[in-house]
Amino acid sequence: MNEQTKSYIFVTGSAGFIGFHLARRLLEEGYHVLGLDNINDYYDPTLKWDRLKILKAYKNFTFIKGSLENLELLESLFEQYNLPIVVHLAAQAGVRYSLKNPHQYIQSNLVGFMNILECCKDKKVEHLLYASSSSVYGNNKKIPFSIHDEVNEPISVYAATKRANELLAFTYSHLYKLPTTGLRFFTVYGPWGRPDMALFSFTKAILNDQPIEIYNYGHMKRDFTYIDDIIEPIMRLVKKGPPTDKTPPYKIYNLGHNKPVLLSDFIKTLEKKLGKQAHKIYLPLQPGDVTETYADINELIQDLSYQPQVSIEEGIENFVTWYKSYYKS
Repeated sequence: MNEQTKSYIFVTGSAGFIGFHLARRLLEEGYHVLGLDNINDYYDPTLKWDRLKILKAYKNFTFIKGSLENLELLESLFEQYNLPIVVHLAAQAGVRYSLKNPHQYIQSNLVGFMNILECCKDKKVEHLLYASSSSVYGNNKKIPFSIHDEVNEPISVYAATKRANELLAFTYSHLYKLPTTGLRFFTVYGPWGRPDMALFSFTKAILNDQPIEIYNYGHMKRDFTYIDDIIEPIMRLVKKGPPTDKTPPYKIYNLGHNKPVLLSDFIKTLEKKLGKQAHKIYLPLQPGDVTETYADINELIQDLSYQPQVSIEEGIENFVTWYKSYYKS
């Protein structure tokens, strides 16, 4: 069977946190996966290579190192491989980093996304699923955040690029009938997570007797969502197929836990699981940060019959167990 007759699911950002977990689940269920990642140094690439090491142990995994901005490379992959389903998770992540390096976000999140859309359009891809973010809601005063809310006031460059992705996806769904599904992720955490995220950086600091910086004096609320509660609905969407009942074939889902946690309570739970107190430095709200995220997941329940399963206590415990094992601490 050559690469053109064999069907692959194309997972961009396959060495990233969510991409790795999704690729592994797909591989375990027997799908052929083509992974793409540029292994940039936004955080320690060793973690990315270690994730890839696990994926490369599967015979049905193929990995390509490269960037979304390289249109020629993307076109060659869509030409060489049969890619009916694309799960586009690659992006320059991070709200605060976007204040310092805005150009990086424009290249990766806008130019890169446009390249993906063009390839999907040209090859008449059956379903494009792509990562968006809860940050598109900005300082939305209506709680919980609904996919029906207006989201036209992003307060960071990162959030603006994610909202732009949703608008571009709608345009391609409208013009070319390209079926697209946007996934607004709400503060994803768990084993193999990103070092720039609070749980990872707090755990590292507490274990090393270093202080942790707590913004907005600990009064922020986040709808922390365990990685398994992100992967399961994506898998259901892959199996369910595109939103063909809609014109244009365009859909957005909130992927959140639907139970916001106060940052100060989150830290208390972490201290309990680590058996160690944190040295805390309280600071004001940072530019670009929102005070609360809270996902309305009615569509998720209605369309996919799925509700998040993993509590914050269980999720943090799983992460701490992984962290201590991985870093031998």
